[in-house]
Amino acid sequence: MENKNNLLFPAAMSYGLVMGIYWVVKYIFNMFSPYYPSLIVVYWGMSLLVPYIGYVLTKRYRDDLGGSISFSQAWRFGVLLYFFAALIVSVMHYIFYRFVAPPDYMANAVSQTIESLKQMQVENQVIQSIETLNFSPIHLALQGILNNILYGIIFSIPVAGLLCRKKSPGFQQN
Repeated sequence: MENKNNLLFPAAMSYGLVMGIYWVVKYIFNMFSPYYPSLIVVYWGMSLLVPYIGYVLTKRYRDDLGGSISFSQAWRFGVLLYFFAALIVSVMHYIFYRFVAPPDYMANAVSQTIESLKQMQVENQVIQSIETLNFSPIHLALQGILNNILYGIIFSIPVAGLLCRKKSPGFQQN
């Protein structure tokens, strides 16, 4: 058991780097989708593959441990996997919001959101709270980290459940 816990962080970091690089490539498609609208289809297709990639990487971690993993080990690995990948892609988020996006990108997005909320007749208190928010590049990068960690917490539950199952006798896995 001691050996399995010692492998958790190094494995999560190395596999998280792989997932993070995948997310950076995926985000590049998102960044250029306003100029080439067909790229958004590629972005969403790659986004739909993220839970499967998380499954594959967690399965590889299970194999690194000798083919057996508990639910909590698989879940912790999945959360850390998403955490380290989120750290990698947050650098790309920051670069986009700081250097690539037009200077009025967030101001336009906030004003469009406020207009939509006014049309839906949302309470003024909600609209005022959105108007007072600070959408700096660092805040947006940190929000991306938190969002990706939340997705990791959620998506790692079914993955851990699938990978911790006992193999039935007579079942041979390739």
